[in-house]
This record gives sequence, C-alpha cells and structure tokens, in this order.
Amino acid sequence: MARLLEGKVAVVTGAGAGIGRAHALALAHAGAKVVVNDLGTDRHGAGRGGQAADLVAAEIQAQGGEAVANHDTVATREGVDGILWAAQSKFGRVDVWVNNAGILRDRTLLNLTDEDFDRVLEVHLRGTFLGTQVAARAMRVQGQGGRIVNTSSLSGLLGNFGQGNYGAAKAGIYGLTRVAALELERFGIAVNAIAPVAITRMTNDLKMFAGSTEADMGPQHIAPAAVFLASPLADGITGQVLGVQGSKIFLYRMETTDGVEKDAAKGPWTPEEIQASWAKISA
Repeated sequence: MARLLEGKVAVVTGAGAGIGRAHALALAHAGAKVVVNDLGTDRHGAGRGGQAADLVAAEIQAQGGEAVANHDTVATREGVDGILWAAQSKFGRVDVWVNNAGILRDRTLLNLTDEDFDRVLEVHLRGTFLGTQVAARAMRVQGQGGRIVNTSSLSGLLGNFGQGNYGAAKAGIYGLTRVAALELERFGIAVNAIAPVAITRMTNDLKMFAGSTEADMGPQHIAPAAVFLASPLADGITGQVLGVQGSKIFLYRMETTDGVEKDAAKGPWTPEEIQASWAKISA
C-alpha cells in the first residue's frame, strides 16, 4: 500500500528541533523525501550551526527515508533560493513547502526595541513570504500543483501578553495565507496554516504550560496536521488555519457581528449614535 506522500519532495524550514523536526519525521514516514532546513540558532536567533539539521536528516535516513540537510536562512532571498536549490539539486522538484522557522524575542510593547521587532518579523513574516513565493513559482513551473503549509499562532490570532513582535508577524502570516490561497488556487497550489500550541525549546518556560507534559502537549500532536494538509486527503482545502492544542484540533476563523445599519438618508453615524448602538453593534 502506497504511503500518503510517496514520491513527493517536502521542504521543512526550522526543522532542526521541536515542531519542525516532528514535521520532517512525519512527512518522511508518510513517504516524502525531505529537505531538513535549519540555521542552527538558539531560540532568540543567535549563533549558527549545521548540527541540528544534520542530525534530523540522519535520523530520517536511519529510518529508511531520504533526506538532505540545509543550513540557509529563511530571512533573505538568497537563503530561500538556496533551500529550493537543495530540493531541486538533490530530488529534482518540490511538492510541499512547510514554513516553520522562527525565533522569539519576547518583551512588552514599552520595552520592545526596533531590532527585536524587525528581527522577529524578518524571520517569521518575511521568511514565510519568501518561502511561499519561491515554492509557488517552482510548483507553477512543474505544473502539478503543490501544498504550502504556513505557521501562525494564537498570539497573532487572539493576542498574547509580551509578544507584540511575534503576534504581529503571526497575524501577518494569517493574512498572507489567505491571500496566497486565493491567488494560487488556479495553479492547483493549496495554501493553509497551522496555529500550534506545543511544548518546545521556544515555549517550555511559558506559564501557559504549567502542569502540562510533553506527552500531553508535545510537537508529535502537531505533525499529523502538517501531513494531512500536505497530502491528497486535504484536496479542496485551502486558505484555512488549523489550531492544534494537544489532542484538540479546530479551525480559526475571522468573523463579523451582524452589526447595525443606519438609514443613509439620515447622514453618517455620529459618535454618540455609535455609543448608543454599541450593544447591538458588538452582539
């Protein structure tokens, strides 16, 4: 019996540890040939090294899969071009691209520096833009469609204290996912996102995980969603954001209230009228 992703080539950025590693292993288990990308930095984006990506690629190979390590950055076009080249030169194509790489530099808004804001958006949002664009261009040329899986977060979709930079980046990824899904559907390219909640080296000291264990909230719970979105099981699904929190999976949706419409003949709303109608507007 053929595996879900037999013969497919998948790129996973930030795959040296945590959720990215779980994605890479699960995609390989489903039959994909995997480019394991990781710059090898710490969770704040400092340092650099190839060991993390090399170890995951070796782990896949030891399990009988095919993988190649790549150490380019997602934050520059040259780096993302290098990731694509790793897939094309080793495996000849790319069918799945998972934008997962990220860093954290948490500070409250009043203490957030320009550098910390810019660096987080550079890795998360710009990295996702570049990865999505490069992957989609390659998939369009191949002419056989493809799957792009982005990584958003409840910090961007609902907000989280001390994560103005991270939340802004993840909210931007939500918007980018929605637009890319609309634009790329005609080429047979599906674009979706996962908003994961999991214990990793980036999150293991957060208060929200007090009392939780990796068995309850580990990256192994997130990876099946990535395999699903990368596979034919998700045919017809695009522009969606899957929330995954341990054993719970759900969809995030942008919704509006019914609102209140004023008689246009009476002119524009006044601030006082808005205040008077606020209960109905917000219901």
